[in-house]
Amino acid sequence: MEKQVINYETMLKVAKAISHSKDPEEVALMTVESIKTALNVMGCSLFLFNRKTNELELATSFGLSDEYLNKGPVSALRSIAQSLEDGPVAIYDVMDDPRIQYPKEAQQEGISSILSVPIVVGGNLIGAVRVYTSEPWEFTLNDVNFVQALAQIAGGAINMARYVKGLKSSIEVLKTMQEVQTQRSTRRTPYEGVPKSVSSSGLPEKG
Repeated sequence: MEKQVINYETMLKVAKAISHSKDPEEVALMTVESIKTALNVMGCSLFLFNRKTNELELATSFGLSDEYLNKGPVSALRSIAQSLEDGPVAIYDVMDDPRIQYPKEAQQEGISSILSVPIVVGGNLIGAVRVYTSEPWEFTLNDVNFVQALAQIAGGAINMARYVKGLKSSIEVLKTMQEVQTQRSTRRTPYEGVPKSVSSSGLPEKG
């Protein structure tokens, strides 16, 4: 994976597309695919927080296998919990960090590093966006800011969809998304083809 310079024109295009969508499934899918494409990483997932179970429930993912996604419940208390309380957390080596809940499964998937960014709306945690790389990776401040910006825009859009649909929580939004996905399992994001960020040949490699 090459270091990338974030293309802010890409971020603006994605942000505009997300903000104009009233479909939470579309918003989530655009978010994860755009982050994966712009950062040129292995995969990206968006989770919504279930307060009743203290679990992060998968809303959508791009670039990861079904086997990995179905590895088991993701505990908000055991899986990079710090990122849900204190902000973005980058894990350099998934096999050598106690904050990873499923290190063996991550290794089998070919994951080396993970960035976890909380989704907070109105001071309330509603979920998280996680970025996965296939090589050991030191995420830059630009990487983190880019993911954080799209995560917050997506969170606002999902929360707005909750109000529009008259739902009580983001988990109820997730349930409606899952119902839609079973009907449109082959559906692709309408923002497919988001241009990749410009390669930074002048930046030194890290990690």
